[in-house]
Amino acid sequence: MNEPITFGGDTPSNYEQKCLCVLCLDTSGSMGGAPITALNKALQDFAAELQRDGVAKNRVEVCVITFDSTVTCVQEPSLIGEMQMPRLSVKGSTKLVDGMRAAIAKTDERKQYYKAQGLPYYRPFIVLMTDGGPDPGQDVNGLAAEIQDGLNRKKFTLFAVGTEGANGAVLNKISAPSHPLKLDGLNFGAFFQWLSNSLSEVSRSGTGQQVQFAPVDAWSGGSFSQTPV
Repeated sequence: MNEPITFGGDTPSNYEQKCLCVLCLDTSGSMGGAPITALNKALQDFAAELQRDGVAKNRVEVCVITFDSTVTCVQEPSLIGEMQMPRLSVKGSTKLVDGMRAAIAKTDERKQYYKAQGLPYYRPFIVLMTDGGPDPGQDVNGLAAEIQDGLNRKKFTLFAVGTEGANGAVLNKISAPSHPLKLDGLNFGAFFQWLSNSLSEVSRSGTGQQVQFAPVDAWSGGSFSQTPV
């Protein structure tokens, strides 16, 4: 029998509709130097942009999960208006599959919290960013099946982004039926500007309203070839 999830003293700051964004970020050793510097700056700007938005700061919740040799939730889901974006460091290898499973679990856990508190919520976002491929022995096929089930059941929306060196075949496999995109160089700033704009639009939308996301041209270097994995 599964143990019930408890939320301790975590009570909502407000009862507005919530928009959860889980950032699942590669912090393996290959991200060292210019990539992690660019990513950290983009994350700080992303948080500052949303904190200036009077609606988003009370509705958008951000969670940050990193994966390298281990998987760590460095920022539990929190209103963007009440959190300080962590600064990331790099080490080790790439437990991508474990990181994504932690991100999926975190969205499920947070939705249980919303329901327990009587909070309406939008479909959560999961953003995966990686510059490589998963460590040997990681269950890519199992993760692909879990993600496809989650997308089909509209449990979350996935944005998978690969930087230079990312394993496009793996990203294509785990992202189907959605499509991963390449980041143009180290243009993390343009990606997170696009993401903040998208979250702002979603946080202002009404129930059932379709939101048209802005074009990705400012940050995307195209899609990955359909090489089988």
